[in-house]
Amino acid sequence: MNNLPPEHAPLVQFSVQDNCLQIGGIALTRLVQRVGSTPFYAYDRQKITERIALLRQHLPEEILLHYAMKANPMPAVVQHLAGLVDGMDVASAGEMKTALDTTLSPEKISFAGPGKKEHELRSAIAAGVVLNLESEQEMELVAQLGEYLGIVPNVAIRVNPDFELKSSGMKMSGGSKPFGVDAERVPDMLNRLGLLGLNFVGFHIFSGSQNLNATAIQEMHTKTFHLGIRLAEHAPSPMQLFNIGGGFGVPYFPGDRALNIAAIGENLQRLIPRVKQHSPDTQIAIELGRYMVAEAGAYVCRVLERKVSRGQIFLVTDGGLHHHLAASGNFGQVIRKNYPVIIGNKVQGTEREVVSVVGPLCTPLDLLADQMRMAKASVGDLVVVLQSGAYGLTASPTAFLSHPAPIEVLV
Repeated sequence: MNNLPPEHAPLVQFSVQDNCLQIGGIALTRLVQRVGSTPFYAYDRQKITERIALLRQHLPEEILLHYAMKANPMPAVVQHLAGLVDGMDVASAGEMKTALDTTLSPEKISFAGPGKKEHELRSAIAAGVVLNLESEQEMELVAQLGEYLGIVPNVAIRVNPDFELKSSGMKMSGGSKPFGVDAERVPDMLNRLGLLGLNFVGFHIFSGSQNLNATAIQEMHTKTFHLGIRLAEHAPSPMQLFNIGGGFGVPYFPGDRALNIAAIGENLQRLIPRVKQHSPDTQIAIELGRYMVAEAGAYVCRVLERKVSRGQIFLVTDGGLHHHLAASGNFGQVIRKNYPVIIGNKVQGTEREVVSVVGPLCTPLDLLADQMRMAKASVGDLVVVLQSGAYGLTASPTAFLSHPAPIEVLV
């Protein structure tokens, strides 16, 4: 009987030379010396560039690519992406500042999220970015602030449709949601928006995230296009931008397989003429974060101790959930599953064993790998958590137990 842990899909985004992982064309052991200490996050700029090229290859040329900065707001990553994408979507004044520091013009930046503060709205209006309105109350406040500033705000309506993205890791639409305006209330809101004299840009419909099912995404796109066309009939002016959201997933866990981007692109090619027929000047955008950066990143920490407890081997490292909450299984997983974790300076290794990788925090939740088969590691070896370019450092409780925050590098 085979009691070995299940294996991950082959992950080939980084090359291996002399049994050592290469990131950004640099051997991991040398990169550690360059960074100066562990733990750290490393992001490979070439892999990000290649991912954007893959999207351009398989999606219709009419589709605009927007980067959802919440996936990874590191300024160097954002600056790199600014030269590759057509727009950015932010979710706070802090993210907006980072986006405005890039070469993108303000009207190519959109600001979404419930509960925007008055000072955030003022800043966005003054900058000229597009505000994705999440409620009627927010619309009224934006109109008041625009009048006070003497500026006509650029606005879109974030719509909460009556459908969801099936097989989604995190559902963002359908039913009762704090995000967006229920689709059935949007026509009345559009009428009021016109009376307020706001500059209507378009719609933002984001239905879910982390989806590896191309058929589910195709179905969601079809419904999204139909909804957008129907709502545009009530708009006070022609729809300029139709942001159909994202949801493209990446393989994290055993059994996961890469998303079929070509199939999604073929379906979009069939759908675009429907929008163009009703609204020929409308631009269509896809908003992606995780899919653009997740596979280009790695989290690196060092083995401090090999510990055996009642027959189970633990590798105790200087990293943990305070730096990488998602890898610990505490960022939305219902049943904990392992991210792909390797010994970066012994990727294959001459000896292999089943171990658990834990951090320095005094909680059983501080678990980076649970009973995974990998190369036999010694004190000083480097543990690498792959698929770590998205929702890593900024999605983690770095203040917990007051350990120092890790470094981030783009190589």
